[in-house]
Amino acid sequence: MPVQNGLILNKLSAFMMQVTFLGTGTSQGIPIIGSTHPVCLSDDPRDKRLRVSVLISWEDATYVIDCGPDFRQQMLRANCNYIDGILFTHEHADHTAGLDDIRPYYFRQGDIDTYAHKRVFGELERRFDYIFETENKYPGAPGVIQHEVKNNHSFELKGVKVTPINVWHHKLQVFGYRLDDFAYLTDVKTIEQAEKDKLKGLKVLVVNALRIEPHISHFSLQEALDFIAEVQPERAYLTHISHLLGFHAEVSKELPENVFLAYDTLTITI
Repeated sequence: MPVQNGLILNKLSAFMMQVTFLGTGTSQGIPIIGSTHPVCLSDDPRDKRLRVSVLISWEDATYVIDCGPDFRQQMLRANCNYIDGILFTHEHADHTAGLDDIRPYYFRQGDIDTYAHKRVFGELERRFDYIFETENKYPGAPGVIQHEVKNNHSFELKGVKVTPINVWHHKLQVFGYRLDDFAYLTDVKTIEQAEKDKLKGLKVLVVNALRIEPHISHFSLQEALDFIAEVQPERAYLTHISHLLGFHAEVSKELPENVFLAYDTLTITI
C-alpha cells in the first residue's frame, strides 16, 4: 500500500503535488531473471523493483517521467487512466521501451505530449518509427506531440515551472527535472556546479543510488549521500536501485535522518 508522507506546503503554491514511485529499480529490475542473490529472493515487497519512473500530479495535471518496459504494469497498478504527458530523461531502454503502451491513452485522448532532448527524440524516431510516421501511418499506432527540452530553458506545465537539470551518465547527457520544490534526477554520475545551483531550496530531491561499490555511470550510495549533503534538500529519496545496494530494511537503518530509500508504490505529498 502507498505510504503518505506529508511535507510542508510551499507558501507560493496554491496546490499540493503528489509523487508516486512507479518503479525504483535499475535496468534489469529486481528480482533479476534467474538470479539467486539474496535480495532477488527477498520476500519483502519493497525489494521488488520495476524499472525506474515516477507519476507526478497536482490539481488536474498528471505527468510521467520516463516510460520503461514496465510502463503498462505500472499504470495499471497506479490506476492511472489519464496522462497529460511524458518527460524523458534520456533514451536508454529502461527509460523509454514502454512508449508503445501509451496506445490506450492515445485512443482516448489523442496525441500525447512528450518532452525530451532533441537527441532523444531522434532515437525514439528510429526505434518507434511507426509512431512518428507522417505518411500512410498504421491506424492502430499511437501519436505524440514533440516538445524539445533545452538546457537553461525552463518551461511551464499547467501552472508549474519546470527547470531542466543537465547531468552526465558517464559520457551521455541526461536531463533531470525540477518542478517547483521537487526535483527528480536519475542516472547521474557527475553534475556541474551551475546545475547544482538550480537545486537550491528543494523540499524533496529524488536521486539515483545504484549500489555500494562505485560504478562508471551511476552514483554509488556514498556519492548520492554526498550529493544530497551538498544540495541540502529538506528530504531526499533514493531510486534506480540494484540488488547490490542490499535489503531495503537493512539499508534504511543506515541512512541519514532525512534520507529514505524509495520503493515501488510509495507516494509522497509535497
